[in-house]
Amino acid sequence: MAGEEKGKTKPRFSFLYFVLIALIVYLAASLLIKPKVEEVDYSDFLGYVKEGKVEDLKIGKETITGKLTKKVDGKAEKIDFKTTKVDDPGLVPLLNENGVSYAGKLENTILLQLLLWLPLFVILGLFWYFMMKRMGRGPDFMSVGRSKAKIYAEDQVKVNFTDVAGVDEAEEELTEVIEFLKNPEKFQRLGGKIPKGILLVGSPGTGKTLLARAVAGEAGVPFFSISGSEFVEMFVGVGAARVRDLFSQAQDRAPCIIFVDELDALGKARGMNPTGGHDEREQTLNQLLVEMDGFDPRKGLILMSATNRPEILDPALLRPGRFDRHVLVDKPDKKGRLEILKIHSKDIVLAKNVDLTKIAAKTPGFVGADLANIANEAALLAARAGKDAVEDEDFDEAIERAVAGLEKKNRLMNQQEKERVAYHEVGHALVASSLPGTDPVEKISIVPRGLAALGYTLQLPTEDRYLMTETELNNRLATLLGGRVAEEIIFKEPSTGAQNDLMKATDIARSMVTEYGMSEKIGLVTFERERGPSFLGLGGLEGPKEHSDDTSREIDNEIRRVIDAAYDTAKKILTKEDRRLRRMAKRLLEVEVLEDEELRELLGRRKAKTAKGD
Repeated sequence: MAGEEKGKTKPRFSFLYFVLIALIVYLAASLLIKPKVEEVDYSDFLGYVKEGKVEDLKIGKETITGKLTKKVDGKAEKIDFKTTKVDDPGLVPLLNENGVSYAGKLENTILLQLLLWLPLFVILGLFWYFMMKRMGRGPDFMSVGRSKAKIYAEDQVKVNFTDVAGVDEAEEELTEVIEFLKNPEKFQRLGGKIPKGILLVGSPGTGKTLLARAVAGEAGVPFFSISGSEFVEMFVGVGAARVRDLFSQAQDRAPCIIFVDELDALGKARGMNPTGGHDEREQTLNQLLVEMDGFDPRKGLILMSATNRPEILDPALLRPGRFDRHVLVDKPDKKGRLEILKIHSKDIVLAKNVDLTKIAAKTPGFVGADLANIANEAALLAARAGKDAVEDEDFDEAIERAVAGLEKKNRLMNQQEKERVAYHEVGHALVASSLPGTDPVEKISIVPRGLAALGYTLQLPTEDRYLMTETELNNRLATLLGGRVAEEIIFKEPSTGAQNDLMKATDIARSMVTEYGMSEKIGLVTFERERGPSFLGLGGLEGPKEHSDDTSREIDNEIRRVIDAAYDTAKKILTKEDRRLRRMAKRLLEVEVLEDEELRELLGRRKAKTAKGD
């Protein structure tokens, strides 16, 4: 199914910017623009008047300002001056006697200062307003309590179920919602009530957001879309106000759908705040609970939400009467992946050799977003190579990029490291090809990829698997340890290259012992507990250990026994296949990549038949 759509986050222009700009301009005007004025004593001022050196006097209540002729560097220049006014009745006659022009001066009051600065503030205010309008937002102080939901009218929701694939069960569950929005009388006639809230649960990228929009598109009703994180702000009460405003707008436009994406950002279980107290997020959640209880579903208002972490949601959200129905949006199976690939490749020019069915078979565990990325990456690779159409090899390269990362052609290894990596990868492949129930080896490479992979062995399953037997898990452990064993056989000592393999092997072995009951000594007991929020008995934060130290010691011993048994299996296989190990590693060093017919031939006839049978 197509990946979930995300709205673009618009840039914010805070009112704080406006205040900072005004302050900078004011300081610049005060310090830089203000002319230099020389202060003189009143007695000196009277002397300058008698000498005829002053003119253009402005007499105020407290100061006298004007122009003073003074010699600077031997030249006569006129400078501004001021002096403190004293109660001198002889000043005016003295000025008249010496022919000095003078006038009264209006004092520079605070009101006058504000009037002088008013044009500047008006200009800055208009600048800020138009910047906010350009970004598509109103001023923050005017809309702080308004909902930030994006509203799509009936004719603006272009998505419907033809754009959705791979989640047939979820579509069927939501068809009832569409019927209710289109024809509510059908359900109300018998007294039935449509669920108030529908929670879409699934892994990231499975298409929960797109599915919600498709429901609105099929029903032909307005669609309110908002993320859970957009409710919560640093100001107390803002989130609750936005919840109220959202439901108020939605009820005015009912029938409609409210979609809250990433509900876990808002609906996390209360009491998880480590500092205690009743924080803003909890107030917002409380308001959401109140609104869900308050609205009348008969108006055609339905709340849909999506999360990939349902275990941390507050139990009050999940009770009947709020989010009544939980719809699982699971990873698609092979058929679903094929339908998704068809949707994402309909605008791509495909070569005749491209078989989307095979590509779907090669991508178990991929979600809609992954498949969309693969189709797009394949088109880009073909365009980069100057091809007229996207070929099968472009899809293969796109899958490898998704699984193993980008090729690091500039990461050069010395010959000794290259040999060790070659034997390591061939060790994986030989063990995998010698054990039943393992995924077929499609490719071996010693070209570095991703962040740390110096080489890789690509195994692609031929079908979707939902269960694994104990034998299959043991075979997978042996395959993981095959690289380490090959290094020990050839070079007589291991290297750090098996670090990731050992981590994966330890995780599998621990799960076999503590979760799956695959240890005779430990028995049919599980020691793992689901993790969830604290204080609610749902798991989340690790609680106290529920078994003794002796049991812990036994668990550790059993994990070691399982891994040692897998190690012995891998060592027996590679010791027996020593000649083939050396021959394949030598060939891999020559070509760097082994695949297709050559790889099947080197691995032996049994694997070749299996590959052909696929």
